Order: sequence, then C-alpha cells, then structure tokens
Amino acid sequence: MVEYFNLESLVHLEQTFYETGYEGGFAHGRIHGLIEGRALGRAKGFEMWEELGFYEGFALMWQSIYEKQARNDDRATNHTRRLLELISQFPRINPSTSDAAAEVDIPKLFRQIRSRYKILCSTLGVRPSLRYSDRSQDRDEVADTGVAESDDRPKNTGVWRVESTAPKPVNGQSFDF
Repeated sequence: MVEYFNLESLVHLEQTFYETGYEGGFAHGRIHGLIEGRALGRAKGFEMWEELGFYEGFALMWQSIYEKQARNDDRATNHTRRLLELISQFPRINPSTSDAAAEVDIPKLFRQIRSRYKILCSTLGVRPSLRYSDRSQDRDEVADTGVAESDDRPKNTGVWRVESTAPKPVNGQSFDF
C-alpha cells in the first residue's frame, strides 16, 4: 500500500497556524473585551450620575431658596427649571437595550446640562465647581480628624483662615549654598 503525502499542506502550514491562533485569540479577546467594557461602563456611568446628581442637588437647593424667600428672579428660576428639565430627560436605563431611549444623544444632552449649569452659576454669581469622588475621601478624612496626614499643607476643613498667607520677606543673609 502506497501512502501519498500531501505536499500542499506543508506549503500553507504557517498560514494554517496563523488562522488557528487568530480565531482563538479573537474569541478570547471578545470575552475579555466584554468584561472590561462592562467594568469601564459601570465606572464611567457612576461618574456621570455623580455629576448629574450634583447638578440636580444644586438646582433643587437654589429652587427651594428662591421659593422660601419668595424672590421672583425670572432668570435664575428659569435656568433652574430648564436645568432640572434637562436632567429629567437623561435616560434612566441602558439606551442600547431600549428602542425609545436609543434615540437620545447622551453626549449632546450631557453637554447641554453642563452648559445650563454654568449659565445658572453665572446668573447666581456662584463659581461653578464639581468635587469628584476621589477627592471626597480626603475631605472626609480631614473632616473627621481635622488634620491632613498626607502632606504638610493645611487642607480645607470648612473654616476659612483670617490671617494673611503672603510669603514672609527673605533677607539676603539667610541663603544657604
């Protein structure tokens, strides 16, 4: 019995190994890409909702202040109302799984909310700011102990200093070389 060897398979051997490795790597990368994508999406989603919550709390606070003081500042109340309307339009579910929410342009809506917040701050004469969660741990630590342990600079503990922070003049004899 004569057995023939397929010489053609040797010619394409490198390509066969490449295709097998590519298919295995692609499947493996797809699984890990989904896992990492979900983790990143969860983290970024939390950051977005934290920022939106800050804006909503800010607007609700000023709305209640104006209601309690019975002030009728049309510009500030209008900007507050519009900011709250924009925040209420933000989807509460994952838009990729819902047909109705898929039509919402999230980055555009988020830019509009940020812009409306800055306009409201300008109208109120308040400096726009947002404190992110990575700094909130430092603020809580300082608030609990009253001392910042990470460095020698005094941290903001909620009390404003009255003394001047101007640098002291240096005379020429104190230089060390």
